[in-house]
Amino acid sequence: MGGSMKKALVEMIGTFFLVLVIALTGNPLAIGVALMALVYAGGHISGGHYNPAVTLAVLMQKKIRQKEVGVYIFSQLIGAILASLAVIYLKGTPLVVSPALTTTYSQALLTEVLFTFALVTVVLNVAVSEKNTPNDFYGLAIGFTVMAGAFAGGAISGGAYNPAVGVGPMIVNSFRGGGLTPTLFSLYTIGPFLGAILASLVYKYVTSKK
Repeated sequence: MGGSMKKALVEMIGTFFLVLVIALTGNPLAIGVALMALVYAGGHISGGHYNPAVTLAVLMQKKIRQKEVGVYIFSQLIGAILASLAVIYLKGTPLVVSPALTTTYSQALLTEVLFTFALVTVVLNVAVSEKNTPNDFYGLAIGFTVMAGAFAGGAISGGAYNPAVGVGPMIVNSFRGGGLTPTLFSLYTIGPFLGAILASLVYKYVTSKK
């Protein structure tokens, strides 16, 4: 139990600072660099997921115990909620993750699926694959992938690629009179989780010996 709680704490802290940087800067370069540093900082303890979609993909590869999955996702969500509260205190305005007004739901959903697929594919190949680990570049590769995704798709879908990033601020904003809409909730859960599932299936296929 002690080990699981330590991992949960790392996941909460990592997600907290990821969401905090997203909210305070909105800068893809800063977001990518922050994630890179956080992955290096916590990877040896918890795996440095900071993303429920990544945790799901790692579970599908049987690289995390089933009983830890709920703890990971809960910790990630709490980290996102705490960061959203901190942003309101620091800036006086909430973090709102949403697609562009001109973007359709299907366009935003596809963007979330595609770039989560890219992120999870990189994670599985540089941080999970036994043939490619240990290595010294896993954090760099993961951070750069998120940075590229933020640059490429941020203006379309909001660039969450992470259910905690999408839903955490919504939960906080819902207590302030709005923010938790079924459409956005489904966008930032279905999109990243579907992208993670597809990436995990493709990874399993391309790395199988058959």
